[in-house]
Amino acid sequence: MTNAEQMNEQPTKKIAMSNAEKQKRYRDKQKERGLQEMRGYMSPEAKHCYQLISEQTNWSDSVILSNAVRLTYAAYKNGQVGLLNSWLKNNKL
Repeated sequence: MTNAEQMNEQPTKKIAMSNAEKQKRYRDKQKERGLQEMRGYMSPEAKHCYQLISEQTNWSDSVILSNAVRLTYAAYKNGQVGLLNSWLKNNKL
């Protein structure tokens, strides 16, 4: 191939991915890592607790959620869910 032919060739273009495709690819990678996405809505009380935890610990949303689930499970396994719930109600949280 001559220099003239090389200069006339256009580089192959990458096809841009849409935001939905990027998000799907990200979620798939997270699933491959063994992570699971959880979604939900927080009550005003839970949101207040979240803000306090976030400010005091600088944890990400994922760490806060993971720890909350693990702590709830620990309370369940130790028969303390009722105690935990009553404490939350008594403290209006």
